[in-house]
Amino acid sequence: MYKNYKNYKNYKNYKNLVLATSLFALIVVALGAYTRLSDAGLGCPDWPGCYGFLTVPKHEAEIAQAIQSYPDMIFEKAKAWKEMIHRYFAGSLGVLILVLFILAFLKRQYPTTPVRLPMILLLLVIFQAALGMWTVTMNLQPLIVMGHLLGGFSILALLTLLYLRLTSQPITGGDAGAKPHFKLSLVALTVLILQIALGGWLAANYAAPHCNGLPLCSYAQPFSFSSVFQLPLEHSNYEFGVLSQQARMSIHLLHRIWALVTCIVLALVMWRIYSHAYSQKIKSCTVSVLVALFCQIALGLAVVHFHFPLGVALAHNLMAAILLLTMVRLCYYLKVRI
Repeated sequence: MYKNYKNYKNYKNYKNLVLATSLFALIVVALGAYTRLSDAGLGCPDWPGCYGFLTVPKHEAEIAQAIQSYPDMIFEKAKAWKEMIHRYFAGSLGVLILVLFILAFLKRQYPTTPVRLPMILLLLVIFQAALGMWTVTMNLQPLIVMGHLLGGFSILALLTLLYLRLTSQPITGGDAGAKPHFKLSLVALTVLILQIALGGWLAANYAAPHCNGLPLCSYAQPFSFSSVFQLPLEHSNYEFGVLSQQARMSIHLLHRIWALVTCIVLALVMWRIYSHAYSQKIKSCTVSVLVALFCQIALGLAVVHFHFPLGVALAHNLMAAILLLTMVRLCYYLKVRI
């Protein structure tokens, strides 16, 4: 496959860089979730700097200038640092993805080094940077915030897919039992993505605390499906949410209902694939999905039961990312190993 040892070593280094970038992307997703959950999304009211400075104002004169420049904002140093650290990491991730694209383009003569996927990643990270800017300049407009969250998950998923492309080789006729279930796995993946999007919409509208109690909300207000996708517009600031109590309760309740649908669909699809698969790798992938799924359900229940503690809510966000990656891996192996 490789003409000499040097080419093999370069390929291995590129593969390791993709793995490192994937892990780094997971850290960026975690930092983004922490920034959002700790209400630090507007810790810096401008972009890409912070109160007109390249970093968080530290000296008294800088802080006074920041307060004078943004009199409507309350300067909170801790929140500002959370936001800027997330930006620093996100910017570093963008540089890493640019390096991956350049290296892939230079090595495009090797069939095992894909170029299209790194190019898509580069375009996506540029758009993600724009969403990050609009998140701040549009004062946490919910649709932009949800798009920013989904963009981060998409980058993480595509980096994982790129790593799988580099480490896995197709095996013709490897698992005839699993072959008919590839499209079914894509259905399950779609259901999961919709659930993640609903979670992003819930977070963007600060709807988490508006549905206490299990399994249904303790509030007596009726569920309103029409208010779930109500797009709040023409507000100067969307921090802490602007929708009504009923709308936010309905958003949260729909997220729970679709979580039940997601659980049933994924469990049934995984059982079907597991029972028909011959390959131990496919079987282990389905088990990984189920383990991540049930961990996610437990974390979701814990978030509500313990009244939305930051640590558990952060773990719930990260487990959603891990569940997505296990589904991406399963779909990929179903595709290339049959």
